[in-house]
Amino acid sequence: MGGSVKDAILAMAGKSPWGSSPGQGGGPEGDDTRGEAGGGGEKPRNPWLPGGSDEPGTTGRKAANIEDLFRNRPGKRGPGGNFPRLPQAPGGRSWLPLIGVGVASLWLLLGSVHQIGPKEEGIVTTFGQYSRTMGPGLKLTAPWPIQKVEIEDVTSIRTDTIPEGEAEKLMLTGDQNLVDLSYIVRWNIKDLKLHTFQLANPDETVQQVAEAAMRATIAEVTLDQALSGAGRAQVEQSVRTRMQALLDAYRSGVAVQGVEIKKADPPTAVVDAFREVLAAQQDAQSDINRARAWAEQVTARAEGEAEAFDKVYAQYRLAPEVTRRRMYYETMERVLSQTDKTIVETGGVVPYLPLPEVRKSTKPPSASASASSPTSQGGR
Repeated sequence: MGGSVKDAILAMAGKSPWGSSPGQGGGPEGDDTRGEAGGGGEKPRNPWLPGGSDEPGTTGRKAANIEDLFRNRPGKRGPGGNFPRLPQAPGGRSWLPLIGVGVASLWLLLGSVHQIGPKEEGIVTTFGQYSRTMGPGLKLTAPWPIQKVEIEDVTSIRTDTIPEGEAEKLMLTGDQNLVDLSYIVRWNIKDLKLHTFQLANPDETVQQVAEAAMRATIAEVTLDQALSGAGRAQVEQSVRTRMQALLDAYRSGVAVQGVEIKKADPPTAVVDAFREVLAAQQDAQSDINRARAWAEQVTARAEGEAEAFDKVYAQYRLAPEVTRRRMYYETMERVLSQTDKTIVETGGVVPYLPLPEVRKSTKPPSASASASSPTSQGGR
């Protein structure tokens, strides 16, 4: 059915655009000859072919394909005919050897020369294995990937805050109380080789060791010691000693420079009750201080009186009678000066007259009477 449709289309067109159709004045092979019915007209030319006949065996130009077009372009192909031609150096030589030497020189320069700062050290590894440690300065090594250099700052102090942010870190004290601690750990690298190859994560190891040492130290002190200034200093020193001992046992290559307690507070849930307890303790301490001050005053007064008695006794031993009489007179003077008394001469003693009672019964004129007397006199 496909053949019949094709024949119908060709019959409607009259002839093929590339020549006469089979059966229209052509041979049995369908050669493109001039049609007899065309009145001597020429067949249409193939637009993809250059001028001339495209008949096999003719003297015209042959059909050009894409490979011929690219092959015939001058100056755009390499020796193989498939790649662009590179520019040539003077004298007709190629630039490829010079480019290769430049790339190799740059690779050697960047991979072999290393500048290490005054606070840094470098770890050199050869095919992944430790080779040596380099100090500050300009150093040379084999280029990568033969040798690799990792530079690390070993002098600067590193700071870790535990816990990070405002998180709560509760620890149990020796007297079964909880305290919320926040502290700072300062450390640096003392052996870069151990720090690099001995521990998988040195920073995390330092934090875990610090927390373990702090908990062990807080468990040995009371809450008051953990909160007070003197107790904090002892805790900080103990934590630093414990940390250094553990890190040395791990061969971590880390030196602990110091531990500082940033915050030591009671837990948030009991902070109000804790403040009341602190206030009561402060009041009790104030009462104790006042009692001690009063006791010191009484003791000083007693010591003064004892010293005065010792002086009197020394005088008494020198002149007992005179001292005894003087003491009697001074005592009587001190006693009688504070009481009402009546002095009566011996001999012809008159009857007793209660002068003290009379003196008490006789009242002095009041201030109101003295104030009104001038008015009454003026009225008279």
